[in-house]
Amino acid sequence: MITKIVPAVVVLGENSVPVARQIISIFPGATLYGLAGRTSGVDVTFTNFGDTVRELFAEGTPLIGICAAGILIRTIAPMLSNKKQEPPLLAVAEDGSAVVPLLGGLNGVNDLARRIAEVLDVKPAITTTGDIRFHTALLSPPPGYHLANPDDAKKFISDLLAGAQVKLVGTVPWLSNSQLPINSNGDLTIQITERLVTPAPNRLVYHPGTIGIAISDTVDVALIQQLLADAELNPASVAGIFAPINMANNPSLKAISNAFKVPTRFFTSDKVENLTAQGYSPAEAIAITATSSSPLSSSSPNLAISIAPAPIDPTTIGQAQGRLAIIGTGPGGSKWMSPEVKEILKSVTDLVGYKTYINLIGSLADGKQRHESDNREELARATMALDLAAEGRYVAVVSSGDPGIYAMAAAVFEVCDQNPKPEWESIDIHVAPGISAMQAAAAAIGAPLGHDFCAISLSDILKPWSIIEQRIAGAAEADFAIAFYNPVSKERTWQLAAAKNILLQYRTPETPVVLARNLGRPGQIVKVITLNELTTDSADMRTVILVGSSQTRTIQRSDGNISVYTPRGYTTLADQ
Repeated sequence: MITKIVPAVVVLGENSVPVARQIISIFPGATLYGLAGRTSGVDVTFTNFGDTVRELFAEGTPLIGICAAGILIRTIAPMLSNKKQEPPLLAVAEDGSAVVPLLGGLNGVNDLARRIAEVLDVKPAITTTGDIRFHTALLSPPPGYHLANPDDAKKFISDLLAGAQVKLVGTVPWLSNSQLPINSNGDLTIQITERLVTPAPNRLVYHPGTIGIAISDTVDVALIQQLLADAELNPASVAGIFAPINMANNPSLKAISNAFKVPTRFFTSDKVENLTAQGYSPAEAIAITATSSSPLSSSSPNLAISIAPAPIDPTTIGQAQGRLAIIGTGPGGSKWMSPEVKEILKSVTDLVGYKTYINLIGSLADGKQRHESDNREELARATMALDLAAEGRYVAVVSSGDPGIYAMAAAVFEVCDQNPKPEWESIDIHVAPGISAMQAAAAAIGAPLGHDFCAISLSDILKPWSIIEQRIAGAAEADFAIAFYNPVSKERTWQLAAAKNILLQYRTPETPVVLARNLGRPGQIVKVITLNELTTDSADMRTVILVGSSQTRTIQRSDGNISVYTPRGYTTLADQ
């Protein structure tokens, strides 16, 4: 399988950020980590360099530190034990003048260094003798090739450096164009094959990712393994699993993909209909389309295997399973955005949402296709997002706060339920929670939602005011603390006053009320008033209002601030 490198770039100061941006430009999905207080505009901030670097290294993430090489070496040194599992680790000078590969020779660090050096217009400081002399890294083949016997490679390379010659069995440009001492009568052999062969100390075997497995209905992993064994093919050459789009959510596909550690790609029926019209089974038609080669014979009509003439990149074949993430960015600043949401935003291809909310994600929107719409076009926005995902895109529907609280998650599922399209069945839909406005408002002032509470929207656009009245009265009579969303808009100016009048039937005029506006954004205001002081001018659509229960209390603190809380216990009049 041809893989994409997604590194982490770690910087310690603002002067390193421009070089980091240059590097990230050639690695889509890469993450920029910056030291808190010393950097701005980064994807992830950290306070402890050592812990961050060691955690990324342990996860196998390729690491590029724009810092002194010594810092990286001392940080990672206690973790070094198995060079086969070490991810690439590089040090880059702050001004981009030097690129030094440190670790990960078996996992492509030198190739990574060359790519970085090219974008920075410098020469990489590669010190691997074989790499320098032969202009190729036998221990780290390019994407699309798997070295079957890396344990034999060290002596093999030593023999080459000592003057031995090598013959090639099979032709690939990265070897034939190298400076290896190639001789058809050489004592050493490099073999490129999809077949099951036995490696030896004097024979390096590389398996190219040329095998495509096509599936048109549920099959067992064991059946595929048996077919490969019967054809004497090595599973290491399997590059991808290919299937019709209507199987995208089939659990067996995920099991097969995991078993072979390769991606699954999908075809719509129109992509293979010419071949099925010629009498090929759906599986055979998919296999031919994926690899441009005739499939091998199979005992199952739902399974076909074919071998491409060269390694295949699955990401260029068919389409990925469409993915739709409905995310909540929190009420404002990036500090309230969850790590899960940040990871999603780094990976998505498309952003769908109200412009104001998309703007809240800052640099995480860079390089994404933006689909902006008016804030009231929720159902149309949900439909657009589903249609984009059905094309194989990874789409994020962006909401502020939590996407499941007066936001887009309900709209997406409503569209799926009321106006379903067959192609939407293939989409993987995921909801990623965020901090809601009422949580942020409560935290900013203390704990007014510390006991039972409810949330009510005062907007009567999607529900009649008569229902809203009933709910306010019911919540007030039950003595809930209440979070009011959408209290006042340009067109709706009377509902808040009406809600206040209902509340005063059950609450004292001195009941604490929290007004929180522009939470996490410039101009944030959080203040405490009484229910009697609440007016239409107190709020707008950027304000969330928290009305206390009969138990809610205020505390005047010595620094002049006021805290509001609702006790965890409950005292009735009979208890007093």
